[in-house]
Amino acid sequence: MFTERTSVGLDVHARSVAAAGLDTVTGEVWERKLRPGSSDVLGWLTSLAGPVAVTYEAGPTSFGLARDLAAAGYRCEVAAPSKIRRAPGDRVKTDGRDA
Repeated sequence: MFTERTSVGLDVHARSVAAAGLDTVTGEVWERKLRPGSSDVLGWLTSLAGPVAVTYEAGPTSFGLARDLAAAGYRCEVAAPSKIRRAPGDRVKTDGRDA
């Protein structure tokens, strides 16, 4: 059972971050394009109803962000891309869907 009110998924790249959030109480969904770096991501997360949990795929630029999120008090999970389930035949790749 989730204890966080808001769940956030991120698709982290070197030049951008696609973010999607879901408020599990109201059902409201948010999508944002953020600049890479912890300050923009943390700034957006503070505007969401808390507590907040964050998940994103591991990548070459992303573990610094995970450390910064944990230091700021957010539960953050970094998932191995090979372990994320995808429907058979699901070949559409967009940053928004990944988030």
